[in-house]
Amino acid sequence: MIQLKTSDEIRLMHRAGKLLAACHRQLRRLIRPGVTTLEIDRWVENWLSARGARPAQKGYLGYPHAICASVNDEVCHAMPRDVPLKNGDIVTIDMVVELDEWMADSAWSYSVGTIGREARKLLDVTREALYVGIRAARPGNRIGDISHAIQSFAESHGLSVVRPFIGHGIGQRIHEPPEVPHYGSPGTGPELREGMVITIEPMLTLGNHEVKIDADGWTARTVDGSLSAQYEHTVAILADGPMILTEQNEARKNRKNMDSCRN
Repeated sequence: MIQLKTSDEIRLMHRAGKLLAACHRQLRRLIRPGVTTLEIDRWVENWLSARGARPAQKGYLGYPHAICASVNDEVCHAMPRDVPLKNGDIVTIDMVVELDEWMADSAWSYSVGTIGREARKLLDVTREALYVGIRAARPGNRIGDISHAIQSFAESHGLSVVRPFIGHGIGQRIHEPPEVPHYGSPGTGPELREGMVITIEPMLTLGNHEVKIDADGWTARTVDGSLSAQYEHTVAILADGPMILTEQNEARKNRKNMDSCRN
């Protein structure tokens, strides 16, 4: 059952989201050639703990780390490791922050040093696909409207949408209904209603959309070895449209006032 959130609950999730966004802003300075994703993992856990929060995916279904850190052809859920990042890599850091029992979820792809033109295109198009999907997240629309908007935009730029991994509802649990695919037909799926809080998290590739799972049971990577990127926000559906709870870019600053949220 889809759990509609009250204005007070959305405010609490927004607090978690703002902390998560601040953590991502700090990571921009930390991620560089020579740094390992295991070092990033330890830094994130210590940074959150010092602010009274915890990485909610640590221990979830046995996952042992504070972040997922997916490099190059790794699509998602890759474990941090003691291998230095190299100039030209791209790395996606995905984390769920729990603060005062409420959660927010956001992934962001980063360039390591100087990346190539195709890698830059992948990051730029994937990031914009996220915001294209968010613009479709309005009351009265359906989940399929988000899905179709993302797929149409991605494919118009020659990129593929990964199919098995999708967005979801979120609240006091990491995964709640509804499921939010990033491909599909408009006018399909559950209707978007005021008070829903969902993640939108497109994963795009430079090649085809097929993925495989490594022997660790977690890491998903492209079958054809092509680069993959992911951007994700936690989004509340308000009466007048979507509100991004994990926004980190002042240029896209929310113009909505949380005091206007209704129960």
